[in-house]
Amino acid sequence: KIVIGGYCDARGSTEYNLALGENRANAAKQALVSAGVNPDRIRTVSYGKEKQFCTEANEQCYQQNRRAGFSVDR
Repeated sequence: KIVIGGYCDARGSTEYNLALGENRANAAKQALVSAGVNPDRIRTVSYGKEKQFCTEANEQCYQQNRRAGFSVDR
């Protein structure tokens, strides 16, 4: 089983970024399901802007924070 986390950059409201992170994680899940992965093996979670990878205020950093991250669900 895996967890797909949806992450966003620091711009925008908390509510907006949580919804955006959820959409990002679900899009990654749908891509895996389309490739044949059983959807029961995938869990999604939105972190919004709460877990930043890069904390600088520039476009390159913002791009790094807009991502879906995969981890093993134990």
